[in-house]
Amino acid sequence: MELTGKNIIGHELSAEGTDTFYAVNPSTSEEIKPGFRQASPAEVDSAVQKASAAFQEYRKKSGQEKAAFLEAIADEIVSLGDALIQRCMEETGLPEGRLTGERGRTVNQLKLFAQLLREGSWVDARIDTAQPDRTPLPRADIRSMLIPLGPVGVFGASNFPFAFSVAGGDTASALAAGCTVVVKGHPAHPGTSEMVARAIQRAVEQCHMPEGTFSMVNGPSVDVGLAIVRHPLIKAIGFTGSFKGGKALYDEAAKRSEPIPVYAEMGSSNPVFVLPRALKQQKETIAKDLAASVNLGTGQFCTNPGLVFMQSSEDADAFKSLLAQNIQNSGAGLMLTPGIRENYRQGIERLSHTRDVDVLAKGKEETNACYGTSYLLHTSVQSFLHDDTLQEEVFGPATLAVSAKHQDELLQAAHSLHGHLTVTVHGTEEDLQEHRELLTLLEQKAGRITLNGYPTGVEVCHAMVHGGPYPATTDSRTTSVGTAAINRFARPVCYQSFPFALLPDALKDGNPLNIWRLVNGNYQKE
Repeated sequence: MELTGKNIIGHELSAEGTDTFYAVNPSTSEEIKPGFRQASPAEVDSAVQKASAAFQEYRKKSGQEKAAFLEAIADEIVSLGDALIQRCMEETGLPEGRLTGERGRTVNQLKLFAQLLREGSWVDARIDTAQPDRTPLPRADIRSMLIPLGPVGVFGASNFPFAFSVAGGDTASALAAGCTVVVKGHPAHPGTSEMVARAIQRAVEQCHMPEGTFSMVNGPSVDVGLAIVRHPLIKAIGFTGSFKGGKALYDEAAKRSEPIPVYAEMGSSNPVFVLPRALKQQKETIAKDLAASVNLGTGQFCTNPGLVFMQSSEDADAFKSLLAQNIQNSGAGLMLTPGIRENYRQGIERLSHTRDVDVLAKGKEETNACYGTSYLLHTSVQSFLHDDTLQEEVFGPATLAVSAKHQDELLQAAHSLHGHLTVTVHGTEEDLQEHRELLTLLEQKAGRITLNGYPTGVEVCHAMVHGGPYPATTDSRTTSVGTAAINRFARPVCYQSFPFALLPDALKDGNPLNIWRLVNGNYQKE
């Protein structure tokens, strides 16, 4: 596929803007052709206007029709073949195996939502039949279900150029809900974004979806993103990225005359607690595997473990030494962009110059300016409790070990935690029984709790929760991974005393869609 560098506005390719930007190869710092045209305000408006018009038709599509559309997108992405992988490798520096796996995850994610739509029960149909003879007052026939919100703005992420980008989880779940989508492609991988966007564009045409069901606009300027958020026809935002970026969009959406939800996943330090018996029995294995988790993707996953808590002991000292050895033996890894690398450097500089924080180990270095070096740092629980900045995410291959004098200090540290995407606990059966209060407390601090594993690696399935309390996300009730992500882009509507012929199929007598429904308080398909 020959790249055009243009914005995708419905069925059209558009280049009205005057500013041009280029992707940059992180390993060579060289610009990659072609240049990409930043979207003008008029192009953003056109994309949203088309999305709004298309929504009136797309929202009426059946679950079967939308499922076929999502599967067509998946097929079109696969048909791009090696060219997509090669372009993405050039723009991100990520290895072929990682990108091939991520493309598979993205395709399977689309197919999982198609499966959800074909089954159909996600609409949460509820029926309370009329009780005309009820005293002292009769009850009307009352039915409700979820319907799509409207046009959604989606912001692609830098660190997952397939799975959290143009056709990633936000786009897939919004389209599945019946919403039209306007994506702001991430400027770090614009060629990859264009290839995937045009694959979606082809699927729109093949499946006879209305023009404007999907559009993508480009630009490194914050003005492009703000234009999407501020547009009065946009009804929700999906975002994956930094706390600063997500909070800015959230605040901007709240200023609108009609405030809209912003579902922002903004990163996390993902604390790990290693309990005493696990330290004694498995210190070598945990140290090795934890270092691997810290370094996975050069630390550029939102679930990398950035905090490690333990009680002081000889076993804890031995564990820290083993972890330090593994970090020291870690090779430097290529980071996605020079900007991400510079932010990581500044984060390490801040931590290493913080009072009572020591650098225990440093990995191997590379002369290339875009490589990140692994770090292990250390402090005490008391210092951690007195400095909130030690909880802040450092996006890269670093972790801060925190030592507690006793179990009560571990509980104090857990109690002080902000919201995170994940928390992890390593412990034997006896450890876990003795620290049940800790486990109960950690339920309030994260969207996912992992026992005797590692937070990196997020399974795409029905039960997954990739979310958590603020500041990990802007809405702790939601997830951006798994089929429950669809609920972000839908809202309940109640139909009271409607003639059966005018009801949506999901609420009609006889259950023509054969879905699970809550009828007079009982779930049934009959």
